[in-house]
Amino acid sequence: MKRKITVTIIVIICFLLQCTLFKALSIASISPNLLIIVTSSFGFMRGKKDGMLIGFFAGLLIDIFYGGTLGFYAAIYMYVGYFNGFFRKLFYPEDIKLPMILISASDLVYNLLVYVFQFLLRGRFAFKYYFRHIIVPEWIYTILVTVFLYFILLKINQNLEKSEKRSNGKIV
Repeated sequence: MKRKITVTIIVIICFLLQCTLFKALSIASISPNLLIIVTSSFGFMRGKKDGMLIGFFAGLLIDIFYGGTLGFYAAIYMYVGYFNGFFRKLFYPEDIKLPMILISASDLVYNLLVYVFQFLLRGRFAFKYYFRHIIVPEWIYTILVTVFLYFILLKINQNLEKSEKRSNGKIV
């Protein structure tokens, strides 16, 4: 229960930061995707199920407040969390390479899917422009923020795991 409340608070805080503070700190109207960082991180730290649930909740927030179609972003984030969960067995907390690769790949896939379903299918074929002016700047900005946010999420996850182990030990 403590984990669910904590993760819900993290997702809501990151959503609010992404929509307020980082919009104000945007560079050329591009801001980092904090929810991709959270979804990917918990996906490879906790597994497919947790990544999928966190991704669905994060995407649903975006759908409710900014999306045109309810469920579009929820589905994308859900799949991002699910596929990051496949790397749980390869995840080592000390190693930053895997999280950086997975989060940057998740952000690229997310933006490509948004381009395909929001622009390409509507007949807007300016992929070079979209890639150069939206995908790459957001990708770079997200990677820079990942360096700081990932360690905070890792520490929170480790504290939750310690707390769960202690409470499981007391029950037995």
